[in-house]
Amino acid sequence: MEQVMSGEGKRVCVTGASGYIASWIVKLLLQRGYKMLMSILHTDDPTKTEHLLALDGAEKRLHLFEANLLEEGSFDSAIYGCDGVFHTASPVILQSNDPESEVIDPAVKGTLNVLVSCAKVASVKRVIFTSSTAAVVHTANPPTNETIVDETWFSSPESCKGKLGDCYLISKTLAEDAAWKFAKEKGIDMISMNPAAVIGPILQPTMNLTTFVYVFNLINGSETYPNLAFGWIHVKDVAEAHIRALEIPSAKGRYILSETVAHFADLVNILHELYPNLKLPNRCDDDSPLDPTYKISQDKAKTLGIDYIPLKVALKETVECLKEKFNISV
Repeated sequence: MEQVMSGEGKRVCVTGASGYIASWIVKLLLQRGYKMLMSILHTDDPTKTEHLLALDGAEKRLHLFEANLLEEGSFDSAIYGCDGVFHTASPVILQSNDPESEVIDPAVKGTLNVLVSCAKVASVKRVIFTSSTAAVVHTANPPTNETIVDETWFSSPESCKGKLGDCYLISKTLAEDAAWKFAKEKGIDMISMNPAAVIGPILQPTMNLTTFVYVFNLINGSETYPNLAFGWIHVKDVAEAHIRALEIPSAKGRYILSETVAHFADLVNILHELYPNLKLPNRCDDDSPLDPTYKISQDKAKTLGIDYIPLKVALKETVECLKEKFNISV
């Protein structure tokens, strides 16, 4: 892997800093010596700020600011003078009575508002945009067990409709499409990170939705598991990949981040092995054929030098974190 740039003294902005992935990005950036400005919707909410301010190095190098994704110019002052911007802020809502205003608008218009601010600031060398495999795998030709998905795949809003969490899938698809169009028009050096289902330890004091849906429900008495197969990735690997995408000069385009693709039935089997006495679901929630476990290419992601943490380790660390932070008995 080529030489990476040092973070010592460099100034970066992280939007949505209190979130699951963003909190880990902040933690690793501080370890590398970066100076940071972090966007929080309400800086007077301790559940959004205390875990960040407690990180090593935060006292001197972490600065919080309030910003609203739907407010034009909201990010101008924070991005001014930055070398790089990590745009992670986006609603993670799987069901909504008003998906347009609650999920899609904040994702799409919020991304464009951040990029407009970036386009005004000459010091910004690169923008790292947090997308998702939600914006990759949902096409008119669904993947099969033999399919290998790579960075040339793009979801379509039409193919997202009717699926679990379709408002979220559509929001990520539209946001990434809008981001690429704007970045190319304005000449912004943008990289899109497309992580699969993210699990692993939680830094914030509240349980994030994906961990709740993906792991907590399995270990908390559910009698069935979903008939779904996802790519899976440890949150620390996602954060590390974001930072390396900023630091490696030759990095460009999209990066799908996935350690392996596994069905929920596979997760149950791994959890049985890790926790033999744990009551786990013993059947799928429908009688349809199991969702295919397609493959996700790691060729491009490997150029970032990430040595992926195995799914079994990620699952164990997730459960142990749930036990410790939320008093869940296993």
